[in-house]
Amino acid sequence: MIALFRRVALWSVWGIILGLSSATAIAADAPSVKTALSFKPVQKNVEYDIPEPDKYGDCQVKVERRGKTSGWVVLGEAGQPLRRFIDTNNDNVVDQWRYYQNGIEVYRDQDTNFNSKVDQSRWINTAGTRWGIDKNEDGKIDTWRVLSAEEATQEAVRAMINLDAESLLALMMTPDDIRTLGLPQDVSGRLIEQTTDAEKTMREVLSGSKSLTPQSKWLRFDGSIPHTIPAEDETGGNDIMLYQNVLAIVDTAGKQGFVRFGDLIRIGDVWKLSQVPQPVEGDSIEIAESSLLMQRAVASNTTAPTSAGLSPEMQKLLEDLQKLDQNSPSPVAGRAELSKYNSQRVALLRQIIAQSSTDEEREQWMRQLIDGLTAAAQTGAFADALPQLKKLESDLSKDRKSTNMLASVVYRINLVEYNLQLQKSASDEKLLLQVQNQWLASLEDFVKKYPGAEDVPDAEMQLAMAHEFSGKMTDALKWYSKLKTDHPDSPSGRRAAGAIRRLNLKGFPFELVSSTLNGEKFSMSQLEGRVVLVIYWATWCQPCTEDLPQIRALYEQYRSQGFEIVGVNLDTEPDLIAPYLKEYRVPWVQLFEEGGLDSPLASQFGIISVPTMFLVGRDGKVLDRGISVGDLKTGLPDILKAK
Repeated sequence: MIALFRRVALWSVWGIILGLSSATAIAADAPSVKTALSFKPVQKNVEYDIPEPDKYGDCQVKVERRGKTSGWVVLGEAGQPLRRFIDTNNDNVVDQWRYYQNGIEVYRDQDTNFNSKVDQSRWINTAGTRWGIDKNEDGKIDTWRVLSAEEATQEAVRAMINLDAESLLALMMTPDDIRTLGLPQDVSGRLIEQTTDAEKTMREVLSGSKSLTPQSKWLRFDGSIPHTIPAEDETGGNDIMLYQNVLAIVDTAGKQGFVRFGDLIRIGDVWKLSQVPQPVEGDSIEIAESSLLMQRAVASNTTAPTSAGLSPEMQKLLEDLQKLDQNSPSPVAGRAELSKYNSQRVALLRQIIAQSSTDEEREQWMRQLIDGLTAAAQTGAFADALPQLKKLESDLSKDRKSTNMLASVVYRINLVEYNLQLQKSASDEKLLLQVQNQWLASLEDFVKKYPGAEDVPDAEMQLAMAHEFSGKMTDALKWYSKLKTDHPDSPSGRRAAGAIRRLNLKGFPFELVSSTLNGEKFSMSQLEGRVVLVIYWATWCQPCTEDLPQIRALYEQYRSQGFEIVGVNLDTEPDLIAPYLKEYRVPWVQLFEEGGLDSPLASQFGIISVPTMFLVGRDGKVLDRGISVGDLKTGLPDILKAK
């Protein structure tokens, strides 16, 4: 039987000493529920189930044996595991402390050298992929064994707001990491320079920051798909995987802001930072043309044809462009410095375009020029960007071969002018309506003039959405239908088909088959005979959060009368969902598929904004395809009474 239960101080963790002399145990041998639930993870940032003290009586502690391991499991009122304390090496001392949320293990502290001190911490299953190593067993992560790019930004934001230099350094690339990439000396030197004296840089960055404070909270990762620089391109035998120009979105006192990370680079199973994160102050985000490593990759590819006959003039221009990009100003540089950089880059690209020997090369560099000018104009990083775009429009209009490029420039000029006018008219409703009408007219004119342009699907989607938002459903359906017919296989075409389905859904069956957050299969047929509210939502949607108390009250009041709710989450980061549901006490089933607003769940009905709510009757047919909380409160009682 269990002969001894002794508590040993172990940082913020209690050690459990086991004395198992037989397979038989009685309840008196186990620790009390209160004692077992007093254990806490070594790491503070862990979300796990903590029952209220008045629920302790519904919990129990049981002895467990699994093969060569033994220990205790703490079970909640529904029989779900809350904690496990395990002796893995049969020395009668616990060396694993496991914590659960919703019956799933989410975190584990481990004593792998069996000296009664935690040296590894892991977040698992729904809590993510983090696996940290605490070499000196002081309760802080020294290095990471596994860390995703998303979680790297989350940990970095946490380190920054806590002024925790040690934790930030554990996330940064080391000189040894950089050397393993096999990069040319100049690039390695730049990376080492960016990661040197991180603590000093962090304090300088935060000293004047208003957008990143101790009250800030990481919301989500914002980056494109990861890139691969193959081994044969400058990597000395190793592929390099990186995310380029990563941002993290944070919330500070109810206001969302951005933190710029630059490149995240994969070293083994850990994504590491190549520079100290930089909070973006104000409303403008200066968009870098390309990352340091990608600039090197582009330069390698563009300068490779030298021996194949590039002119000395072109070689010199490409070298100058490479040097300019390698010495580009930081994202937090002053506007004058950014403007100078953009001006020099535009001049070089124009010269490269003029020296290009083929139409393909010319178009490649022209696209770089157009995209760079558009980004600079949108963010205000280059005052001459919009005039330069208009000059391009004038030049291209004289060349019949450049119709595609001309269309691209025209569309971006319209977009830039629209956004600039919106900023000026934000406080004037009459002027705002005028700007909106001018924008719609410019979109229609663009579609007519350039029917084959690659931006036409986006323009048609903008027209359809604008008309739907303004309540002009006939016009909205016209544009959705045109988009579906003209571009059926494009992402916009598929979303348009879903929007048409949604706008015509009233009175028809609501068919929805997917998976829940827990991976279980779900179908609306499971709720046959009930009145169902289907809510498309996201954690970043403020109106969704504001509506929750009223919706939860309706759920509690009318569920016994046959009212049910299904949530369809459209976040891009699934790790955000469970903490949100716990914080706001959301009890109904939640569906989720990867992709956010581009996911199959969103495309099925062309969801263009959240919250979007459908009310489905007992017969499975849609009663309302866009019901508001106010209308639900008024109409639900009568709908439930009708059989």
